[in-house]
Amino acid sequence: MDVTSLTTTPTTTPPKAEAPKVSTDYQMFLKMLTAQMKNQDPLNPIESSDYATQLATFSGVEQQVKTNQLLESLTSQLGVSGMGQLALWVGMEARAAVPVAFKGVPITVFPAPAKDADKTVLVAYDAQDHEVSRQVIPVSTDPLQWTGTTETGAQMLPGSYSFRLESYKSGKIIANDKVEVFSKLTEVRQSDKGAVLATETGATVLPSEVKALRPVHVP
Repeated sequence: MDVTSLTTTPTTTPPKAEAPKVSTDYQMFLKMLTAQMKNQDPLNPIESSDYATQLATFSGVEQQVKTNQLLESLTSQLGVSGMGQLALWVGMEARAAVPVAFKGVPITVFPAPAKDADKTVLVAYDAQDHEVSRQVIPVSTDPLQWTGTTETGAQMLPGSYSFRLESYKSGKIIANDKVEVFSKLTEVRQSDKGAVLATETGATVLPSEVKALRPVHVP
């Protein structure tokens, strides 16, 4: 497997709308409070405790706005820092349940049978999600090699392939789970879910979904 020099793709953050200025709102609140005092009914004046309650309520809102602004700033800084750390993973192989590039070399798969399963079948799919092969394998978590051959022994074309494991009990299917493989990481990018890793097949995976890392394997 050839090792190429890969770097992260720079991302730009769209400008955010300017946060409301708390000080301006506070001045407006004081003007409204003053107007309320001037126009109150002399025969039924507002209790001083009501003014105190209004002031305390606004102060609480003011503090919450400042806290939210601080949290947004910290989140942004942590996101950039996290991407910098994940950039070190680029160029390595990550073990996750994602499609993998088949280049004529056997692929190691890591099945995880369902509890109580008495039969397991490894099913391979091509990039269009069409089933291309299936084989009964031992009910075990031991890794095994997928050679990329059909039931007739024909060699499959190079491309992107994914795997699922069908678990059976007493002839009935009880689980159909994605199977983990090692796939090469090409970049790290931001998404609505935070930082995600992209693989050479174009798939993306969350850092929390990566079970292991290793240098690029050269057969």
